[in-house]
Amino acid sequence: MSMLKYILRRLLQLVPILFGVLLITFFLSRAMPGDPIQAHLPPIYTQAQYEARRHQLGFDLPLWQQFFIYLGNLFAGNWGYSISINRGQDVWELIWERFPRTLDIAILSIIIASIVGIKTGVISATHRNKAKDTILRGFALVGVSIPVFWLGLLLQFFVAYKLGWLPAIGYKDMRYSDPPLRTGFMVIDAIIAGQMNLAIDYLVHLILPVLCLAFIFLATFTRQTRSSMLEILQQDYIRTARAKGCREKDVIKKHARRNALIPTTTVIGLSIGGLLGGAMLTEITFNLHGMGELLLRAILDRDYYVLNAIVFMTTMIFILVNLFTDMAYAYLDPRITFQ
Repeated sequence: MSMLKYILRRLLQLVPILFGVLLITFFLSRAMPGDPIQAHLPPIYTQAQYEARRHQLGFDLPLWQQFFIYLGNLFAGNWGYSISINRGQDVWELIWERFPRTLDIAILSIIIASIVGIKTGVISATHRNKAKDTILRGFALVGVSIPVFWLGLLLQFFVAYKLGWLPAIGYKDMRYSDPPLRTGFMVIDAIIAGQMNLAIDYLVHLILPVLCLAFIFLATFTRQTRSSMLEILQQDYIRTARAKGCREKDVIKKHARRNALIPTTTVIGLSIGGLLGGAMLTEITFNLHGMGELLLRAILDRDYYVLNAIVFMTTMIFILVNLFTDMAYAYLDPRITFQ
């Protein structure tokens, strides 16, 4: 099967998955305790006011009818409007305001964690039970064990408050106003607007949250790469390469590391999907106002349309990232075919 046919088949499989996710999310969100209609009413209201607002929002219709109306609007490009968080704002606009902030953190964190994690995993495996291996395993154990919000608080306390090297919270200095919204990415929009100081300030504010997330995922990638490398180094073809006189450097880089990256690639792909869905605790710790915080507010405020849209978008991200991960397997190991 060619790669194109494989991709088309996987994309067709999206349809029942997305429908199932929409169906489950829609009905479960309606089963949540609380009444979002009260957020649209004054502190003291009559039953007539309540029923009028309920009818205006379309909540007086049967649930199955509400679902099919929502489904039709969704595929027509209408994601609905926020009913609690930013009343009346288009859901897509609300998400697009937050998503680039989460994407910035996710991309930078994954790049740093992947490069450093794979490198340290290889070093740890090739120096098994030696000093380097012991030290790196110790750091990996700490990274896997420590909660991300606790690490964020430690970085804030020592780096921001004690040393004063970096800002502790926020995504920009309060003296700067947001640049005109063009791409949604603050750095790019600031550069387009000619506000280089704002672009630099935004990058400086990203350092602590990116380091926080990168360290957590770096530890996972290190452990996975080390485990895979140790297994690969015991294979017959590795012993054959060494017996033929290949340099140890070539054996590690050309023969062992590439094959060991296949399981690590899976872990990286799943991590990307999780991060793009919203690094909730990190965003709340550093007050970044990203997708994670928006998801939490949608749940607490029972903003159904925002909640459904975020779950739908997160599902799409997971599926597409898994597709790209599967395609990367063929590059890492040409023996893998798309059957």
